[in-house]
Amino acid sequence: MNTPRTDGASVRIGALVPLTRPGWTEAGRHLLAGLELAVSEVNEAGGIDGSPVELVVRDTAADPQRATAAVDELAGLGVAAVAGEYHSVVARTAAARADALGLPFLCSSAVLDALTEQPTQWVARLSPPQSRGWRLYADFLLGAGHSRIAVAAQPSVYWAAGTRILRDHLASRGGTLVELDMSALTPAAVCDELVGHRATALLLLAGHPEPSVSIVRSVRRDQRLAEVLIGAPAGQPESAEWAALLGDDGAAVPFLRYLPERLTPLGTRVETALRERLAEAPSFVAFEGYDTIAVLADVLRSHGTDRARTAASWPRVAVDGTRGRIRFSRVPGISVWQWASAPVQVVDRDPAEPDRFRVLRSG
Repeated sequence: MNTPRTDGASVRIGALVPLTRPGWTEAGRHLLAGLELAVSEVNEAGGIDGSPVELVVRDTAADPQRATAAVDELAGLGVAAVAGEYHSVVARTAAARADALGLPFLCSSAVLDALTEQPTQWVARLSPPQSRGWRLYADFLLGAGHSRIAVAAQPSVYWAAGTRILRDHLASRGGTLVELDMSALTPAAVCDELVGHRATALLLLAGHPEPSVSIVRSVRRDQRLAEVLIGAPAGQPESAEWAALLGDDGAAVPFLRYLPERLTPLGTRVETALRERLAEAPSFVAFEGYDTIAVLADVLRSHGTDRARTAASWPRVAVDGTRGRIRFSRVPGISVWQWASAPVQVVDRDPAEPDRFRVLRSG
């Protein structure tokens, strides 16, 4: 089924989103809000050659097997393309299945460098690769005077990749990294390890809300660690749940987010609409969702709904998104079509005003 038929009814786009636990449901809700807002605007503007866009949503619940089954189902339903997903390990399995089926997949928000094992024409990605963002984060740490870094890590391909990126980048600049295995340590034991290793920064490479929240509470309450920086490169502190659970303890925890210094005019308008839809400030994930549909709508209008033509069009994309001009290219070491200039920031919650974010570094 290479050419999905719409019969004048609708152009279907599959959406993979983590909407239930153990998925990060807040990220899933924001991703879906961005996808849905963009679809509604595309349809208000006449759809795709007069046919409305229909978003066919499937909850991955951060389960790779569930995502694979969803891609199979969506392919059978005749979707023109698949979009979305937040969790890198889930997106990796979805990308592999889409590649095998010859189904275009535009990944919205997952950053794992090795999204597919081999180079593929079928998959493109909006979010920056993990190596780019996490190297910027390591540079931020070094610039802030931290060269003895500890990571509280859970077993995961994603966390392991992040640890490797950090270790290699720090080592090349005179820094060291020690890994604390959260499958064997309690939050209290983490504090003892930090003292023993004389670490000046602890990075949370662990799930949200737990064990990350408990680790933060333990470190903040340990007088021996009053000067230790807590960081969370994967972005846990952006969530409203983080702020609600930790209050002041959740401030001054630097993390990565993928927003520019200034949104485009489109981004400013979309921010207002997303805030109304979500009843809270939209995270960068919501903008990624919106930009995903903006790209796919442009491609489908220009090249039709044939899947092979969609995949062949990735290198010709030139779309004004909410966060800048979106183009895809081949980036060394990355196996998918990549938006190479996606914005990256290191930010934290301001201790004086925890609902406000401070930009600490951009790249």
